Amino acid sequence: MVVVSKPAIEQFYYTRTNKPTPALFTQIPLVDLSNPDSKHQITKACEEFGFFKVINHGVPMEFISLLESEATKFFSLPLCEKQETGQPKPYGYGNKSIGMHDDVGWVEYLLLTTNQDPNLHRFQSFRLALSNYMNSVKKMACEILETMADGLKIQPRNVLSKLLMDEESDSVFRVNHYPPCPEEKLAAS
Repeated sequence: MVVVSKPAIEQFYYTRTNKPTPALFTQIPLVDLSNPDSKHQITKACEEFGFFKVINHGVPMEFISLLESEATKFFSLPLCEKQETGQPKPYGYGNKSIGMHDDVGWVEYLLLTTNQDPNLHRFQSFRLALSNYMNSVKKMACEILETMADGLKIQPRNVLSKLLMDEESDSVFRVNHYPPCPEEKLAAS
């Protein structure tokens, strides 16, 4: 999920249109994919705004919940086990403090290609959860991309979706974990 502030939305709209943001566009367009009018809503959002948020997307909640659970288990492992996925070059496990002086916070992450990443060989349940989730998300994304192509009269219809489904796709999946700040960092603040 991405949260965009109202000033950012206004700046984006002005940059695209060179006009002040109309009151109608002070919110990101919301497209309910279960609504029969969703195809029209997608086209309108693309033409007038450039992006949109979808709800009722059809990605099973059980896939989302299972992937969240597996990610939580992964980040609960000892550091040496997490590092078995490889150092981020660019894919794999990474952890680093953030901020100019290592004093803002901590983050650890797992960055993977969306095509079965071999670095998860030891984490079978994570791989399965990720595979189920990614297959469902890719299917939904392809449907949206083809709807966009139809509505914007882009030919061929699958020109965008085939980029996503290509075995050489550069799509990535990243999950972040923000562990609690160590006590010594809290005392120094």
